[in-house]
Amino acid sequence: MSNTRYGRGAAVGAALLAIAAASAGAVLWADQRASKEAAEGKETAVHAERLELVTASGVHALDVEIAATPEKQALGLMFRTSLPDSKGMLFQHDTPHELTMWMRNTYISLDMVFILADGTVHRIETRTEPLSERIISSEGPVAAVLEIAGGAAERMGLKAGDKVRHPYFGSPPAR
Repeated sequence: MSNTRYGRGAAVGAALLAIAAASAGAVLWADQRASKEAAEGKETAVHAERLELVTASGVHALDVEIAATPEKQALGLMFRTSLPDSKGMLFQHDTPHELTMWMRNTYISLDMVFILADGTVHRIETRTEPLSERIISSEGPVAAVLEIAGGAAERMGLKAGDKVRHPYFGSPPAR
């Protein structure tokens, strides 16, 4: 009888491994496709929205890609080889919660700006290490993460407590 249970357990385990392998294969395929497109200079055209960072040094406008789906959030800025200070990616979440990120397959250093639901900058992780699998935490519940070029937050004078204007936070850009 214990062999039967073990057999069923093994079958369930094998099924779970198959599902995990299929999921990993799909992510790997997406990673490989994005990597190939980026290497060929064929990055997919993306819709960009205007976002403004309100700092002591002034208002800084960015064009941001929106990572609202799990697929887009999983891919993020992986495989990109450059990111101008005027661009970024906004990761939106339905409800505020503690978020974690990493730099796997990300070739450029980024600043990760963790943002509260009202558009207030909660914290900034600056100059992340490319290709690192170190987990980077929001250190509290946030509604979004803005990824910008490594060092851009410092160049703009962006600090915790500053404001982000974008329709997602209920405050569209002024310009």
